[in-house]
Amino acid sequence: MKKLLIFALLFCGLSPMTYVHATTLKIATFNVSMEALNYSEHKRGEPAHVSNKTLADALASDHQQIKNIAEIIQRVNPDIILLNEFDYLNDNNQALKSFINNYLNKSQHGQKAIDFPYFYQGPVNTGVNSGLDIDGDGKKGKLPGDGYGYGHFPGHFGMALLSKYPIDLDNIRSFQHFKWHDMPNALMPIDAETNTPWYSQSTWQALRLSSKSHWDVPVLVNGKAIHVLASHPTPPVFDGPEDRNGKRNHDEIRFWHDYISPGLADYIYDDNGEKGGLKTDQTFVILGDFNATTVEGNAIKAGISSLLNHAKIQDAMPYSQAGQLHKPDNQNAKYHTSNWGMRVDYVLASVLGLTLKDSGIFWPLKSEESYRLIKDRRASSDHRLVWVELTTKN
Repeated sequence: MKKLLIFALLFCGLSPMTYVHATTLKIATFNVSMEALNYSEHKRGEPAHVSNKTLADALASDHQQIKNIAEIIQRVNPDIILLNEFDYLNDNNQALKSFINNYLNKSQHGQKAIDFPYFYQGPVNTGVNSGLDIDGDGKKGKLPGDGYGYGHFPGHFGMALLSKYPIDLDNIRSFQHFKWHDMPNALMPIDAETNTPWYSQSTWQALRLSSKSHWDVPVLVNGKAIHVLASHPTPPVFDGPEDRNGKRNHDEIRFWHDYISPGLADYIYDDNGEKGGLKTDQTFVILGDFNATTVEGNAIKAGISSLLNHAKIQDAMPYSQAGQLHKPDNQNAKYHTSNWGMRVDYVLASVLGLTLKDSGIFWPLKSEESYRLIKDRRASSDHRLVWVELTTKN
């Protein structure tokens, strides 16, 4: 067969070296809600007794909700997947290894086990005590509100990237410590009554942009890097007229817009001090729960709109029939990726080097046996797994 291919190329006047093998990839994002509060029995407004051991304890208990999450991932069978709200415990990644080895590597409800031999989970800003009064309650250094990102302990609401393809660990860029005020034209929160900055000058100078982190993770597909750009911007709610979370959400999303835009990324620096954004000839996929949509909710829509309409990005706009039926009176419902009714989870591929083949949202109909996996909040998550199938040439 190979000889016939070479002969055909020569017959057409082409060198065999010009033949490029196409690889099909399925890339997904899933807010799995595997964070400590999910496993804590407490009422809204009451103190939550959670720690960085809470997820580990749940994983050790053969937890049915976690088994359901693993089954969803097995059914979709992605090659690369970002997990949002997966607590980061330490550099040993024991919780993540436990999830892979004891849940994904084992058949769930008759599904074929799935293995991700490569993964990355780095530190995040959530629960990292700033020592400042970030939430404006008059008290300094009180978690969860005074973390650089909202969280009860360092690593709460973390992220993890799983891959069937090698990850170039030496060339990962993280932007956990990038300061918000270092973004040109950052949307500084303003006190609506006094028309003065809502944060003190010292707090504003110390604030980090990422509520969790921004990662540029090169995944090597047949030797060629696809840059997975992963983040989880803060929800644009739980604030006041100053809209501090809405403005942060906007700028967290804008970060990726600037990162992939020649001439706009010069201000960006990573945690190692390297400056600049993505090179123009690099292929990328942007993944995550962005907590924003262009048509619904409280986000400043210019942020997500500018990203979705970027000339370098192709948006597959995944949809589901079950999502439409979940809120039949909402014309946008088929695009929703959450059971509370918004499109917030995204897989956005670069135009360069990638061709869209298919996309979808894991949202079974009530008539399907697999509906049990998403039937309510306790079954798995309040988000749906979103996937895009792409062809890349290597």
